[in-house]
Parts: sequence; structure tokens; C-alpha cells
Amino acid sequence: MEKEIIVAIALGIGLSASTGFRVFLPLLIAGIAGRLGFLPLTENFSWLAGNTALVSLGVATLVEVGAYYIPFIDNLLDTISTPLAIGAGTLISASVLPVDNELARWITGFIVGGGAAAAVQGSTAALRLGSSGTTAGTGNFLVSSFENIAAIVTPIVTIIIPVIIAILILLTFLILFRLIFRRKRKKTAAAT
Repeated sequence: MEKEIIVAIALGIGLSASTGFRVFLPLLIAGIAGRLGFLPLTENFSWLAGNTALVSLGVATLVEVGAYYIPFIDNLLDTISTPLAIGAGTLISASVLPVDNELARWITGFIVGGGAAAAVQGSTAALRLGSSGTTAGTGNFLVSSFENIAAIVTPIVTIIIPVIIAILILLTFLILFRLIFRRKRKKTAAAT
């Protein structure tokens, strides 16, 4: 049972982090994987693999992916997507946790899934904002393309090898965290 929970948390981290790139695409991939039997969804979340959810997520994915290719609309979408990504990260993480206590499932889903989604969404929003400022929005096409690829590859790889992807994501956050604080220390040292 302990190994099952560790794998479920690793799945939750990887899947929810991918919702930071795109909100609906990882949910669609998770629904398809659940439908095909590759992703063990808990009983309360079997609806994610249903026809209605898959069609709705498919349409939402097409709209979301297309809208991110429109300069400055993509920046507006980032402000809307941040709370949606946290919600989607919480939902997708809770959907794979084999916890009987619903409150514990949702709290863990929020902390693990919502936190991972918020970290990725915040990073990509900052990257897009920087791209908008330096290229007047023309470079955002590349940022959006990278995010789309990451939103496809991350959940697929996570479903295939959940523990490895969770470790890679955590290492990426650690490296980014260190780089940010080094930069702040250098600026502080230079200012004094």
C-alpha cells in the first residue's frame, strides 16, 4: 500500500505540473489514458474517462491551444489560467490518490497538485511576460509551442514512468530556485 501511495503522489505531481503548461490538454490525456486503462483513476473520478468529459476537454483543448498563439491574448489567458491550473492540478492529483478519506484526498491534491501546477504556471507566465516585453509579442509563438509540447509530453511520460518524472520536476524546481536566489544575492552584493 505504501508503494501504491508513493506512485500515486508521483503521478499526481507529474500530471498536475503539466496543467501549468496547459489546463485542459493534460486532463484530456489523463482521461484518454484512464479510458484505455493506462491510468488508474479512483472510482469518484471515473467520469474523467467518459464520453462527455473527453469531448468537452477536447474542444476546450483546441480553443486553449489556439488562443495561446494570439499575441497579448496569451498574456490575458495567463491571468485566467493561473487559478484554473491550480484547480486542474488539484483535480488531477486527487483523481489518482488512493485515499479513502475525501478531505485528506482533496487537501493532499491541493498541496501536491495545486502547488506543482501553480509553480509551473507562474514560471511560464513570467517567461511569456518577458517574451512579450522583449519581442513585442512576436516571440510568444515559440513559448506557446514549447508549452504545448511540454503539456503533451509531460503527462504521457508521467503515466509511463511516474516516479522518474516527479524526481525530474522536483530537481528542475530546485535548480530554478537556486538560480533565482543566486541572481538575487549577486544583485544585493552589487548594490552594496
